[in-house]
Amino acid sequence: MEHAVRFQWGEDAANRVQDLLPASAPSTLLAVGLSASSSGFDLIEDVRIVATLPACDAAAHVRDMLVLDMVWVAAPEAIDNGIFAELCRAVADKGCALICETSLAALDRVAAAIPDTIRVEWLVDADATDRRVALAAARSERHLVVHEVARDPAMERIDRLQEEVARISRLLGHIAGERSGLPGTPAGFASRGQDFTDYPDQVRAPVRDFATTPRSFVPEERTAERQRAKMVRRLLRQRRVREQFFPADLFADPAWDMLLDLYAARLERRPVSVSSLCIASAVPATTALRWIKTMTDGGLFIREADPHDGRRIFIALAEATFEALERYFEALEE
Repeated sequence: MEHAVRFQWGEDAANRVQDLLPASAPSTLLAVGLSASSSGFDLIEDVRIVATLPACDAAAHVRDMLVLDMVWVAAPEAIDNGIFAELCRAVADKGCALICETSLAALDRVAAAIPDTIRVEWLVDADATDRRVALAAARSERHLVVHEVARDPAMERIDRLQEEVARISRLLGHIAGERSGLPGTPAGFASRGQDFTDYPDQVRAPVRDFATTPRSFVPEERTAERQRAKMVRRLLRQRRVREQFFPADLFADPAWDMLLDLYAARLERRPVSVSSLCIASAVPATTALRWIKTMTDGGLFIREADPHDGRRIFIALAEATFEALERYFEALEE
């Protein structure tokens, strides 16, 4: 019956059904994976689970659904690569959000397998609060933008996160000497509003050569970069030592820790994987992933494919962010 209705209305009319739903309509969620039923999201208000399926049946079910807001995938690292790729294509075609609950060890491989066109909320060793935040963020496009009538603590937390990233962006722009935004974007980089055939949602940096020059032939500029990198690493170590004497959450600043780690890695000509950056942030991996996503969306970070391993991606500083940090540390040395 569902197929017949969709055929009669047509694709465009079916896609508009979601916008016609009242603000109180619960979000629809498809759970994928045997462990998904134990995650506890069935106890969260305003979420209706339409089905709990094994991965092999999920892609076809996603395409057959008339309205679907979210797909929750538990342990995607255990799913066959072909099946998971097909599920991702179905999710992308449907335009719904994807919630991925995985482990830190499998994070790099899973992240590389998900297209950039999909809105992803990550969960790594998540608790009940993390799951509520992920669900709130995944369904925010319809319920909290188009039909927003109330706020809850989870969305307040997301708002604070976005405000903090905006503040960091303004600060870096001020350091770089430009009020209108981050300066220094090379001619080869286009704004986020332009159309990219291969990468519609992300700006991509040219592939960098991470091979280092033999020490005996390192020019003076590379020596200066190594010294700056050592200073930044020392600063990061000092921040970790501080946590031995004071509560870690008292001075938690994951955005700055990640900026420093990526800056030092750029000076060292060393790539940084997603999981490595999560560790450097000194906060739970789920929180770190949310920061990475927000700062990537804000243009501070960029994603780069590993040229030697298609199962992994790297996170790097956008060129303008790197130049702003350069000027910041130069100002500190004056």
